[in-house]
Amino acid sequence: MSDNFEKVNCNLCGNSEYKVIFEPRYDLEKDKDYAAKFRSSGDELLIDQLVACKNCGFLYINPRLKHNIILDAYRNGSDETFVSQVKGREVTFGKCLDGIMRFYPHPGKILDIGTAGGSFLHVAKQRGWDIHGCEPNRWLCEWGKKHYAVDIKPGTIFEQKYPQDFFDVATLWDVLEHTPDPKSVLCECRRVLKKNGLLVVNYPDIGSWIARMMGRRWVFLLSVHLYYFTRQTMVKMLRDSGFSVLKIKPHYQQLALSYIFSRSKAYVGAIGAIGENISRMLSVGDLNIPYWVGQTLVIAKKRET
Repeated sequence: MSDNFEKVNCNLCGNSEYKVIFEPRYDLEKDKDYAAKFRSSGDELLIDQLVACKNCGFLYINPRLKHNIILDAYRNGSDETFVSQVKGREVTFGKCLDGIMRFYPHPGKILDIGTAGGSFLHVAKQRGWDIHGCEPNRWLCEWGKKHYAVDIKPGTIFEQKYPQDFFDVATLWDVLEHTPDPKSVLCECRRVLKKNGLLVVNYPDIGSWIARMMGRRWVFLLSVHLYYFTRQTMVKMLRDSGFSVLKIKPHYQQLALSYIFSRSKAYVGAIGAIGENISRMLSVGDLNIPYWVGQTLVIAKKRET
């Protein structure tokens, strides 16, 4: 094993014993450059060893690249591919904010963690929220500032030193599964949220029927994901971190049709390439359409202890 790798215990229960679900496939590595591998639009298929905790069943990568290498990779590089899809994300986030405001109807202070280019912050700002966001990638922080005129703080939530009991809502959109220590992230969210503050988490559910049906060809089995949640393990981690789950449901996102076909080529080969070409020939490639491949949304409330 390379010195760049480390072994980790289960982040949910701390147990060190596991069983192997998928053997590593380092012969299929596509991105040798870590900054390319760990960009927001990273699409390298899972090449690392996926294991399940023998005690609680939580799924995670073990061994994995050391956490400091992963964080450095996230900080560097550009991601033009990711920001090409902001229109669809704005539509998605508008609907998400509708859902949030059913539980918190009056705009307050909102924190978006791992905000990428700031699309969610942009939508929330238009609705009257006092927006705050942080993002490790410096290029995305600058892009959000130029494109949306939103102030995104570079770095992780831990580097910001936010005040305790400060925010009304905190959001993690497709972020938690990327972090080296998701339980610590959730605990920090709880610390910075006010009494009865809301936490919103979106994640790909490996326990969903479509993930089970697709097996190793599931589209969210990616090198950028360090942890794989089911509804059960997500609810348990939230409860263990001091939250009560209010709602959990499928999460539909919108992306351009040609982009969806392009991302599917790694799984369905020529079919994806043909679909991409036809969508462009018919001038519908830029059409934003809703899709679902196991994404799940959870809304939880800070629990007082």
